Amino acid sequence: MEELLSYQSVEICFNGETIIQDVSFALHPGEILCIAGESGSGKSSLLKAALGLLGNEGLVTKGDIWFQGLDLPDLKEREFRNIRGAKIGMIFQDPAASFCPVRTIGSQIYESLRAHQNIRPPEAKQKALELFHSLGLPDGERIWRSYPFELSGGMNQRVAIASAMLMKPLVLLADEPTSALDAGVQKQVIMELMSLRALFGTAILLVTHDMGVVSAVADTLLVLKDGRMMEYGNAKQLLQQPQSPYTRELLAAVPRLRRT
Repeated sequence: MEELLSYQSVEICFNGETIIQDVSFALHPGEILCIAGESGSGKSSLLKAALGLLGNEGLVTKGDIWFQGLDLPDLKEREFRNIRGAKIGMIFQDPAASFCPVRTIGSQIYESLRAHQNIRPPEAKQKALELFHSLGLPDGERIWRSYPFELSGGMNQRVAIASAMLMKPLVLLADEPTSALDAGVQKQVIMELMSLRALFGTAILLVTHDMGVVSAVADTLLVLKDGRMMEYGNAKQLLQQPQSPYTRELLAAVPRLRRT
C-alpha cells in the first residue's frame, strides 16, 4: 500500500540531548495511526518534526521523514509554506492556541484559505459553513462571526479541526486533541475525526497519552517510551495482546472510550 508519510530511523535532539531514538513507521491513505505514551516521551516532537516546528533548539539529527518524494527535515522554511495547511494539516492540544483571540473565527479561516487559494470571502464562508454542517457543528453562522472567547474550549477545538480540513490536506496531524477537554466533549471530537476520515479519506496521525482514545479510533498503534519504540502494529491486536509491559501499564491506567 502507498505510504503517505514515512518516518525512517528518525532521531531528534533538543539542545544536543537526544529525545527520540531510531523511530520508524509509515502512515497510509485513510489510516488513523496513534502514537501513545506518557507525557515527555517525545510524541509531540515527532509530529512537529514533520512540519519543521521544532524551534531553534530542536533538530532531526538522523533519519528521514518522507512525504511526496520530499525529505521534510531537509526543506527550507519557504518550502514548507506549500505543505503546511494545504497538504499536511495540524491541530494542537490547546484549543485557544489555534486562533487569535482578538479576531473572529471567520476572518481567520478566510485568511488561512487565502494563503493557499485565490478565494473571495463569500466563497470561503460558504465552504466553511458546508463543512461545519457536514461535521454536525451547530449554528455555523454564529461560529463564523464569533470570537474564540465566545465559544467553549470544546467548540473551539472542533472548529479548529474543521478549519484544518478546509484545504482537504492528505494528512492531519493531531497533537493530544482531546486532553484539555472533558469526557463528553472528548467523544464529540473523536466522532469528528472519524467523520473526517469517512468524508475525505484523510490519514490521521494522532498523538495521545489516553489509551481510551486509541481503542476508539486507531487502526495502527505506536507505543513510545522515553523516545524509544516499545510496540508498533495493528491497534486491535496490540490492545488485546500487548507484548510490552509498558503497554500493559498504559492500558491498566486509563478507562477506555468505546467505539460507537
